[in-house]
Amino acid sequence: MTVPVDRGASRRRFLAAGLAMAAGGGAALADPKNLPPNVPEWTRSLGEGVGARPYGRPSKYEQEVVRRTVPWLTATPESSVSFTPLHQLDGIITPNGLCFERHHAGIAEVDPADYRLMIHGMVERPLIFTLEDLKRLPRVNRIYFLECAANSGMEWRGAQLNGCQYTHGMVHCVQYTGVPLKLLLAQAGLKPKAGWILAEGGDAAAMTRSLPLAKALDDCLVAYRMNGEMLRPEQGYPARLVVPGWEGNMWVKWLRRLKVGDEPWFTREETSKYTDLLADGKARQFTWVMDAKSVITAPSPQAPVRQKGFLVISGLAWSGRGSVRRVDVSLDGGRNWRPARIDGPVFDKACVRFYYELDWNGEPLLLQSRAMDSTGYVQPSKDDLRKIRGVNSIYHNNGIQTWAVRPDGEVENVEVG
Repeated sequence: MTVPVDRGASRRRFLAAGLAMAAGGGAALADPKNLPPNVPEWTRSLGEGVGARPYGRPSKYEQEVVRRTVPWLTATPESSVSFTPLHQLDGIITPNGLCFERHHAGIAEVDPADYRLMIHGMVERPLIFTLEDLKRLPRVNRIYFLECAANSGMEWRGAQLNGCQYTHGMVHCVQYTGVPLKLLLAQAGLKPKAGWILAEGGDAAAMTRSLPLAKALDDCLVAYRMNGEMLRPEQGYPARLVVPGWEGNMWVKWLRRLKVGDEPWFTREETSKYTDLLADGKARQFTWVMDAKSVITAPSPQAPVRQKGFLVISGLAWSGRGSVRRVDVSLDGGRNWRPARIDGPVFDKACVRFYYELDWNGEPLLLQSRAMDSTGYVQPSKDDLRKIRGVNSIYHNNGIQTWAVRPDGEVENVEVG
């Protein structure tokens, strides 16, 4: 098994050999006419002028960086999911056009002029807000991850999907702009026995979930912007509920109604769905929090290792209980662990980016990552998780992922005993 060398020396050797490595990795695809000392073709003529692309788009050479689907997962595309290409991203912020989708009745196209948000039930003053009303209220900006409860759900019975886009791609991390939910509820005035909120979406499924009032008054938002621009239709335009650290099904999109009550409503999405069937036939209910989780995004099955030598292992970690304080990486399937380097900002209930560098000599690797959060919670192995939960569930699989790196650099989704 490969043992990492001194990282400083490794970086120096990598930089010294940079030209040779670049030539070895990409020369076969390069056009000799565009390589030094020649003047490349793009320098010989004028490019597009300002205004040619009123709304920016990625380079045509990045057209493979897209959300992808698994057609057989669901019966229809209106009630399906697309996956974030985690293996092709870096940092912690997910571009708006790459954030995964999960719909129950397709994308609702809501005219913002017709949009209304109702607050009623156990309140002193039932209210209706327009989109412009929401924009006029005090706003906040918060960076949070959003993860579908079914993320990694196909892996309960063993390795199934070969790519972190498919095993872990139902997660994204963005900056939301919106109004604290507690401010809206304060305007309506809560009655003394109020304890729950029913959030309802404006899509054809009329998505509804029961939300404890304590959470609503803590850190929930009614958001209308994502990474600075207005929400995309597939992300709930013009306004959605943000429930930091809790399963994505609670983050009701196209939010149209908030009803205040004194007990949960036990809707379809919290009884027959989004409950966790255990081995003894009982089901866990109201398992809202997304526990600490991590995944190595590269190398991974869709991002194989192209050459030996200096190798940067990169990944994401997140926790719904707080902030990620530490990430460890194993090269040998969990026998030995080494601390990874967390780089970039660290926020509460947001993704962090971690790195681990080594010189790879072509020996097989069994790559794993393990996250620890600010509460002391440590991400479990899949075997330890199954001992408690069994294999009948779909949701809340935060077990440690293993990628097998072969001598030729190809990577496969595997499990270790």
